[in-house]
Amino acid sequence: MTSQAPTPAYRRLSVEERRSQLLEAALSLFAHRAPEDVSLDDVAEAAGVSRPLVYRYFPGGKQQLYEAALRSAADELRHCFDEPHEGPLLPRLSRALDRYLAFVDQHDTGFSALLQGGSVVETSRTTAIVDGVRRAAAEHVLTHLGVAEPGRRLRMTIRMWITAVEAASLIWLDEDKQPPLDELRDWLVEQFVAVLAVTARRDAQADALVRELAADL
Repeated sequence: MTSQAPTPAYRRLSVEERRSQLLEAALSLFAHRAPEDVSLDDVAEAAGVSRPLVYRYFPGGKQQLYEAALRSAADELRHCFDEPHEGPLLPRLSRALDRYLAFVDQHDTGFSALLQGGSVVETSRTTAIVDGVRRAAAEHVLTHLGVAEPGRRLRMTIRMWITAVEAASLIWLDEDKQPPLDELRDWLVEQFVAVLAVTARRDAQADALVRELAADL
């Protein structure tokens, strides 16, 4: 008589574990499809659960699920700029960009959807979540620059560069992921130095930073 393999014991997930499972399923779908093309049935199928269970955790439906997934992705993007304050600034910046661009590469179509939103899902809340990522990234960079009280010009310069990084990432996806990621990263670091140098002509803080960076090159 042939013995059958034992059936794996069913493990009931905690509320947080189930919610994380559903968010991971949603993010995996948003990584390759625009939010308006993803249904709750799709999420339920990807997570291996029933549609009513998805509604139990996200009674607001697709909009609530999308916003929760967006917050989860936003948290991951914020962490891309976490970097120990050790060593020269530009290598630190390069490592942060490596993580950011890896996220872009991994999430592909979903990155565009998460940042650009769409007529179906974009609200003031989703816009605020995305803007929060930009502001957090700028604050991280300013912290690494070691400027206790950045002036308006310097702060504006850093936020402009963060916007440029985001725009370059979206264009990179549009251009069939060319140039290679390491070239894109180096180019963005060079742009950082360039915009800082332009601001240095009008701003003493930026000028001091450019001189410091030049000493590290």
